[in-house]
Amino acid sequence: MAKVLTYEDGIAAVYGGAILGGGGGGLLEEGLKLLEEIFAAGDPQLVDLTELDGQDLVACVAMVGAPSAADQYISNEQLCWSYRNMNTHTNHRLKGIITNENGAITTINGWLQSVLLKVPVVDAPCNGRAHPTGIMGSLNLHEQEDYQSVQFYAGGKDDFAVQGFVEGPLQNTAKTARQASILAGGLVGVTRNPVTIDYLQKHGAPNAITMAIELGYRFLNGQTFDDKLTHILQQLNGVHIVTGKVQHYSLTKENGFDVGKLSVGDYDLTFWNEYMTLSKEGQLQSKFPDLIMTFDTEKMLPVPSASIKEGMHVAVIHVDQSHLKLSSTMQNQELLKEIDEVIKGVL
Repeated sequence: MAKVLTYEDGIAAVYGGAILGGGGGGLLEEGLKLLEEIFAAGDPQLVDLTELDGQDLVACVAMVGAPSAADQYISNEQLCWSYRNMNTHTNHRLKGIITNENGAITTINGWLQSVLLKVPVVDAPCNGRAHPTGIMGSLNLHEQEDYQSVQFYAGGKDDFAVQGFVEGPLQNTAKTARQASILAGGLVGVTRNPVTIDYLQKHGAPNAITMAIELGYRFLNGQTFDDKLTHILQQLNGVHIVTGKVQHYSLTKENGFDVGKLSVGDYDLTFWNEYMTLSKEGQLQSKFPDLIMTFDTEKMLPVPSASIKEGMHVAVIHVDQSHLKLSSTMQNQELLKEIDEVIKGVL
């Protein structure tokens, strides 16, 4: 039976999602703003994977674009347009919605559509942490022989408004949706790549939404920042790496992504939307898909890479990937190779 989510669950999901975003997955304030809109419309429903038949179809909804884009805009009509058209494309076989990843916004991707379209959110995102590219959230479908990706996208307003449909090899459709996000002012809502529950069980991240909600409650229940940090490190089996002032922060936008670096104490971090590497004195300490995350110690908030400022006082944590709920794509070395090429440009 589907669980009716409360507003408090939503707050926890946004905060827990922000932490599991690992530097990406959307801005905290935007997630909280979206939450108000969701619960003003009604109560979303979350259903466990086991409640559905193995051959039932679900489709992924995602926000594609650069988190720092100033002109981003997506309306409710655009969100529903992409899902309705995908349902028509599948001869009305969709039984639920999944999100692409965990993040401040992405954990609650699909909750508004759940309310507006009376469709449950399935607790099995394409990935249990945030990731930079669309194909990393595509369940290794690109390795299925003769697989053709289907994506409906819409976003932007006034002269930036775009909507469309693309079908083809997954690499091409993912790049098309990314390019559409740039044309739309920075962001598009996408409904893409229907899969069976059986396939999702094998390649997705079952119960990762519940994990984000539980993590968010643990964080919010802390009275001091030290309490909050201790709670989440216990929950995730994580490690506090360093606390200090941000130095040498840089961010550039490249092909719809935020790419950059920063230093805290003796440690250097790089990001490609999400944090990619953690190094100390030139020696690599950790690399994506391990979770590297920053927290504003003064405001006691998780802070993504796009919101970091020079001189901000932050704490850096690390969680080994073995303690996360990850998609099969996070072990796909061909997909992970792209990280080195991008990060090479900022080192």
